[in-house]
Amino acid sequence: MDSIRNIPELLLPAGNLEKLKIAYLYGADAVYCGVPRYSLRARENEFSIEDLQTAVNIARNLNKKIYFTVNNIPRNSKLHSYHKYLDQMAHLKPDALIMADPGLIHLTKNAHPEINIHISVQTNTMNYAAVQFWKEYGATRVILSREVSIPEIKEIKEKVPDMEIEVFVHGSICIAHSGRCFMSNYFKNRDANQGSCNNACRDLYKVYVTNPKQNDEPMELITDEEGTFLMNSKDLRAIEFLQELCDAGVDSLKVEGRTKNDFYVGMVARSYRHTLDGIAKGESFDRKWLVELDKLSSRKYFSGFLTRGLEDRIPEEEQNFQNNEFGTSLHKSHHYVGIVKNFLAENKRISIEVKNKIEVGDEIEVISPLEEEVKPFIVEEIFYQNHSVKTISGGIGMAEIKIPFQVSNQSFLTKRINNVN
Repeated sequence: MDSIRNIPELLLPAGNLEKLKIAYLYGADAVYCGVPRYSLRARENEFSIEDLQTAVNIARNLNKKIYFTVNNIPRNSKLHSYHKYLDQMAHLKPDALIMADPGLIHLTKNAHPEINIHISVQTNTMNYAAVQFWKEYGATRVILSREVSIPEIKEIKEKVPDMEIEVFVHGSICIAHSGRCFMSNYFKNRDANQGSCNNACRDLYKVYVTNPKQNDEPMELITDEEGTFLMNSKDLRAIEFLQELCDAGVDSLKVEGRTKNDFYVGMVARSYRHTLDGIAKGESFDRKWLVELDKLSSRKYFSGFLTRGLEDRIPEEEQNFQNNEFGTSLHKSHHYVGIVKNFLAENKRISIEVKNKIEVGDEIEVISPLEEEVKPFIVEEIFYQNHSVKTISGGIGMAEIKIPFQVSNQSFLTKRINNVN
């Protein structure tokens, strides 16, 4: 297989219309989104049927793809209204529905056989026989379980070459088998399979052990100085292994994160887009994209199960499953301080939506859509409501900053965190 020509689709999450626009602007080929009732993002999901219509219009105008998520595992109570939502979604003509529940898939195939079905990661598809099953049932793509390795992906594609294969490459990882977790239901009566997970696995837990030889005195088990995070996985980051995924024949590279902010969506899209473009040109991986991704909040990164069997490609100190695959608190090198809404050429200012504190004298980095280089400048003047100020805080709305060069709309502004090397 010619890895130079086999460039997979880059698929980004869209939690709302603004994030959808950012994803496309920063390099996504496709996005996925859905209405809360039948999506695994019932919370922090701003999409309505009307919004989906707008989203489809945006995608078509940009010649991009859009997939609707219908990927929860519904109870009986949700079935009676499904045909209404299905008819509304079918009318919008998405490129596919991402689905997990066999019952909903069956209802969809009977009512709207023209719709492409992508089999969700929630089905835990891990072998080529299961992929062949979904192919014979009429699905056009399978999103493989996160527990599958790159060598296994390659074998699956070789066995079922005419089925599209999608793989997660970036984002949060559930401690359960590809999302099939009951902790949230147990603790808060909020079912993850209904899209309302409260992320109980991310909490800080205090774990105690006792020693009978020490009068059963409880002793706290400390993972590190930040506490015990026994169920909090590190975040997936497979950008270093995109060439291997291309060689394996993967058709779509998926990023997790419909609840993440616009900065996350844009930065991940940008880094993976440039890396894929580099592969298309025959270039080796540029490690500067690891530095760019470190600007995002994460639970530290690892390559998950993808690199099982590729240990010779990973330095020993970075072999995560021989080391520590559990994350702790959030880590990042930069604060996201603003997004550019307009460049005011007449007075060389940018109008920005302020996300975090900015002060005169700060060194700010400008990250523009699809530009490789990050441009720094020193803040000399800040204006809020037409008054010169020394400091602005996140959440105040719009402000203006003097800048020595032209900036594209929707560029991100970041500031290094002082205590991070």
